[in-house]
Order: sequence, then C-alpha cells, then structure tokens
Amino acid sequence: MEEKEPTIIELDIMKIAKVNFWLTASLSILFLALNSIAHHQFRFEITFWNFMLFLAGYFALIVLHELFHLIGFVIFGKAKWKQLDYGINAKLGVAYATTKKPLPNHAMKKALMLPFWTTGMIPAVMGLIFNNQLVLLLGAFLIAGAIGDFYMYKELRKFPNDALVKDDPQLPKLYVYPKE
Repeated sequence: MEEKEPTIIELDIMKIAKVNFWLTASLSILFLALNSIAHHQFRFEITFWNFMLFLAGYFALIVLHELFHLIGFVIFGKAKWKQLDYGINAKLGVAYATTKKPLPNHAMKKALMLPFWTTGMIPAVMGLIFNNQLVLLLGAFLIAGAIGDFYMYKELRKFPNDALVKDDPQLPKLYVYPKE
C-alpha cells in the first residue's frame, strides 16, 4: 500500500474552528427556539452550578466522542484494540482517536459519523423531549463539534467504498489509497 501514491485529505483547522463557532451559536439558538415552541415556554437560567455541570458534561462528551470513534474502528473496520490510539494534541488543541490499521472507506465513513449520532443527536433529542436546555445545548455543541468529521466524510464520499483509508497518527489528515 505504501508504494501507491495516496490522495491526502487534510483539515484546515482555522476554517473548521470558524465554522464550528458559527454552527455552535446557530444550533444553540435554533434548538432553544424549537424547545420553547415545543414546550410553550422559554426559560433560560445560567447559574454557577449549571455552568459547571455544562462544562463537566461537555468534556465528558468530548471524551465519549473520541471513544465512539475507537468503537467504530473496531466494529466497522475490524481493528484490534492494540491498533488504536487516543489522546489530546496540545499543539492543535484537539482531542483525537486514531487507528494504525488502514480501513476500507465504507468503514471509515461509519466510524467518522458514529460520534455525531451518539454524543450529538441523542443528547439534542433527549434535551428536546425532556425540556432540558442544558442537555439540549450539549447536543448542539457536540453536533457542531463534529464538523471536522463531516468534512472528512464529505471528502471520502468521492472515493469507492473499497478504497483503503489510513488515518494520520498526529495530524487531522487521511490518506486514501485506491483499491486495485
């Protein structure tokens, strides 16, 4: 595989950060508006303890987001636990999950989207159902936080499902090798 020339998909971190900011703000406003319409009331209160609970939930969901990438690599890509790595890239200011094993494109796309559903959509829907603005906002933040995953997914759609995708262990970058 290394002899072939890969197509490189690389995230522009600054562009992703700007989109993330605006998407977070937009989704937060939209979700709070939908919640107030659905429950015929609007109340929004920020207390010290709510803020601390939000921060704790946010960091816990970020950890879970990366964990769900790892689970996706194992379930969809048949990676072994020893082939996985996760952590925080302090230089880039991002959490990461990666696998040393090249995955088929169809498996990588599923592994990229799994955290969106589990840590973004589920909290958003639960917050809306139970009229819980804190959980609703956590969903909005995690949905917007998956913007890099969406960008990678969009780029991977251009390749056949059987192409091999290798994740860069240190940078937000994918190497796509066409299947022969």
